[in-house]
Amino acid sequence: MSASGSNQWKDRLFRGLLWWAGLTMIFLAIGIFVSLVHQSWPAIRSLGTRFLTGRTWNPVSGQFGALPFVAGTLLTSVISLVLAIPFALSIALFLGEYFRTGPIAGLFKSLTELLAGIPSVIYGFWGLFVLVPWIRALELRIGAPPYGVGILTASLILTVMIIPYAASIARDVIDLVPQHLKEGAYALGATRFEVIRKVILPFARSGILAGIFLAFGRALGETMAVTMVIGNRNLLPKTLFDPGNTMASVIANEFTEAAGRLYLSALIEIGLLLFLITLVFHILGKWVIQRMQVPGES
Repeated sequence: MSASGSNQWKDRLFRGLLWWAGLTMIFLAIGIFVSLVHQSWPAIRSLGTRFLTGRTWNPVSGQFGALPFVAGTLLTSVISLVLAIPFALSIALFLGEYFRTGPIAGLFKSLTELLAGIPSVIYGFWGLFVLVPWIRALELRIGAPPYGVGILTASLILTVMIIPYAASIARDVIDLVPQHLKEGAYALGATRFEVIRKVILPFARSGILAGIFLAFGRALGETMAVTMVIGNRNLLPKTLFDPGNTMASVIANEFTEAAGRLYLSALIEIGLLLFLITLVFHILGKWVIQRMQVPGES
């Protein structure tokens, strides 16, 4: 077999593997969705829209309202994302522009990867023994109920957890900014701050946004760390200091206790709802990234 024929055979094999991988992922996503719909159908048929708008979750009396969990999930995720973006962007610029090589860069890159790889239960323990007492002292100082656990505590835990994800992707994208663009800006008399603001950030913004949405998806589905510090109260939170629950945490807490068929189906419907919310934000993120992409950027 000639070299060209061998290369064509390898190319066809590689494309075939890519097609199989893509089809497998599609069938897997469809299978998860179909199974969630099938298992949650008794709750969908019995509860209807009351499941989405109800504020009361009381399995004993047969009341299943998921609004407190949706609110808790969105509150903790959005707050953590807002808090994480400045830190993640600062780390990405520090490693991608100021210290690209050398021992300092290696140390900070290793620390970033270490933070991303720490199990969530470790973050939960750290939150219980370190963060909760700090938040309780703050609540006592400002006159709020001294729970310690609550929406704010869970948001801070999520902030620490998602910073490495957003920072790593943003750093990689900043590294890919063509050097000649930056050198041209410097040649025209631009300062480093102006190069970052007018060259690096506009060119890398779609990749930075991709990292932000990836971090947001991690925050939406985080379970163990949030369960340990959010307070696990099935009520709609009124302030950031109130205990609450997320969709993931209520499933983790109550799935093994779900004895009745409707109770179990309602918990699976919460999982279906979390799946759909994650899908909506993923589609929204792809649309925003495409709109923000620089013409000619790969």
